[in-house]
Amino acid sequence: MATSHPLLERLSIANHSSGASHGSWVETSGDAIVSLNPTTGDVLGQVYSARKPDCQLVLAQAQKAFRSWRMRPAPGRGEVVRQLGNKLREHKEALGELIALEVGKVRSEGLGEVQEMIDICDFAVGLSRQLYGLTMQSERPQHRMFEQWHPVGAVGIISAFNFPMAVWAWNAAIAAVCGDVSLWKPSPHGVLCGLAVQQLCNEVMADNDCEGVFNLIAGGADVGAWITSNKRIPIVSFTGSIPVGREVAARVAGRLG
Repeated sequence: MATSHPLLERLSIANHSSGASHGSWVETSGDAIVSLNPTTGDVLGQVYSARKPDCQLVLAQAQKAFRSWRMRPAPGRGEVVRQLGNKLREHKEALGELIALEVGKVRSEGLGEVQEMIDICDFAVGLSRQLYGLTMQSERPQHRMFEQWHPVGAVGIISAFNFPMAVWAWNAAIAAVCGDVSLWKPSPHGVLCGLAVQQLCNEVMADNDCEGVFNLIAGGADVGAWITSNKRIPIVSFTGSIPVGREVAARVAGRLG
């Protein structure tokens, strides 16, 4: 990092420059993403974006984690998300202040965004015991039909600067209890917010032997294009502008089937 802000010290990301993680931080050497305080213009930190080999490494680790994560009972997956929610509670003040510092929100709105993450984790924990399916009558004798939900793999999450943390939680917490893993590209304008959340995820994953469930790759449009064009990432959640959304929709739709 170009500087060591006390807030970054509290969140264990001071002097941190890696832009990729699969539970452990990966040394990255792509273009520098400089985080600025929009109020003062001061440099908060510098993170090196993930290059294609870094992205491939993180995705490979995520896919490896998926093979065992999908077999963990849903209530057990919910327990991991419950612990993540508690970790967010412990660091709510610092995370909310970081949102205010890096993207310029008022402090109360930053805290509200962190609370939204906590609420989604609570919701996901309940959902982990409610993955129901219908049981239906069959026209064939001595047969029955029923619905069973199956995880699909890695979920790509591309978030925007105006909600640098909450959008991730809306996707990642639900994906996790459903047996999926996630790959997050935070906005370059909120990259420190992404790193702070990922650091907490790393701690929870280490405690539960599930590295690779929550993953991060930082970068610009090239990293986003890599996610949306990659057939190994079957679902992509994108939040951003309408023009870019059209591009993302076309690219993802073009690789279906």
